Amino acid sequence: MSDHTYRLTGETGDWEVVMGLEVHAQVVSKAKLFSGSATAFGGAPNTQVSLVDAAMPGMLPVINEEVVSQAVRTGLGMGSKINLYSRFDRKNYFYPDLPQGYQISQFEFPIVGEGELECEREDGSRFNVGIERLHLEQDAGKSIHDLDPNSTYVDLNRSGVALMEIVSKPYIRSPEEASAYVTKLRTLLRYLGTCGGDMEKGQLRADVNVSVCRPGDYEKFRDGGDDFSHLGTRCEIKNVNSLRFIRQASEYEARRQIEILEEGGKIDQETRLFDSVTGVTRSMRSKEEAHDYRYFPDPDLLPLELTEDFVDQIRSELPELPDAKRRRFVEDFGLSEYDAGVLVSDQSRAAYYEAVAAGRDPKLAANWVNNELFGRLNKESLGIGETPISADQLGKLVALISDKTISGKIAKDVFEILWTDGGDPARIVEDRGMKQVTDTGAIETVIDQLIADNPDQAAQVKEKPKTMGWFVGQVMKAMQGKANPQAVNEILRKKFEL
Repeated sequence: MSDHTYRLTGETGDWEVVMGLEVHAQVVSKAKLFSGSATAFGGAPNTQVSLVDAAMPGMLPVINEEVVSQAVRTGLGMGSKINLYSRFDRKNYFYPDLPQGYQISQFEFPIVGEGELECEREDGSRFNVGIERLHLEQDAGKSIHDLDPNSTYVDLNRSGVALMEIVSKPYIRSPEEASAYVTKLRTLLRYLGTCGGDMEKGQLRADVNVSVCRPGDYEKFRDGGDDFSHLGTRCEIKNVNSLRFIRQASEYEARRQIEILEEGGKIDQETRLFDSVTGVTRSMRSKEEAHDYRYFPDPDLLPLELTEDFVDQIRSELPELPDAKRRRFVEDFGLSEYDAGVLVSDQSRAAYYEAVAAGRDPKLAANWVNNELFGRLNKESLGIGETPISADQLGKLVALISDKTISGKIAKDVFEILWTDGGDPARIVEDRGMKQVTDTGAIETVIDQLIADNPDQAAQVKEKPKTMGWFVGQVMKAMQGKANPQAVNEILRKKFEL
């Protein structure tokens, strides 16, 4: 049994969870998949809808080349196989906000094939998730049920927006791993610039497939070449739109299935919805199979046939991706895996850090970016783009600490001034007399006076060296925090012959 095997205990013994995710990522593009309509979030209802999106008679789809490039870019970023031949199919089903009565998607021939993502659990351990495929499809509109108790309203602004559906293999073994996988995928998409990843805006949402099995059955599944007969019947939880909800929904669904099985029942393969208020999943409809959708090649669209040159050009334009950047931060800057991981988790944070660290102490820079800056940003509910302290200002502050112009304590005071009033760190230190005192003579004078005034405390230090900290604090207080802490400790150790 792996140290990370997630098990749930029922009345008849232990159970394990098997999960696979279908992540729908909205493609960054100014136009929709098959029309020139805008894709901006927040437009007034039905103001970003072309005749193609509304499925007016005689309208023909025209493929958006930028969306194709974005899909290839994503596939390359995931290390997946790029299929030079792919095809669009019609997936037939009825829903009020699907004006065509079918969705243009990819089924048998997706644009991106198999790959693998390395993900990280909360304890820093790694695990791999197999990618089955990435295919392009158009989004449906949005049904709105809460404007009128007797009516449903339809907003087609989202109709036809390009989606990448990224389908994982069922290699995810716990709610924590599911959350970690989506986190890694979202970070990667943001680095690539192919999806904004904002789950609150619907830019990224997941269909979570959950099944349970007895210990050992999953290994039989993998050893048998992914033979699904060893796994339990899965249920799909549709459109989960936050990492927290992914955890809650999969945890609840696993326990629900275990309870049914232990009572002698069977799991119906179905699609379910997660109610974030009650924390439970509820049945939506029986799960369709491929034949229920009556897929067939879309007669209005030619197959996509890419060239190697087209793919190679996109490959040459890929940015430095999170895993490579983390390795570089560890190797070139000497950062810990943890600090490097925190920094590269967001592209803007990583860029800000590199600007702060340029030509300066990289470890000290990482501490100030991760702890002081982001601690304050989180407290104020601000993003990195809203920080009142620029990377140049924080970098100069780090430099003042490094060259011992100021102490870490004084630096925190300067940080507060920068946060509220701005300015140049060096000028602030100069104008406000905040320079660190490194004159050992001046420090020694203060120490001698303190020892003379506190003979009992001085005697105690010789018996219990740890109590020397009291003198350190008194020196710093007497010198208004400007004494160099290292010099204070060295002089005190000499005075007490420690």
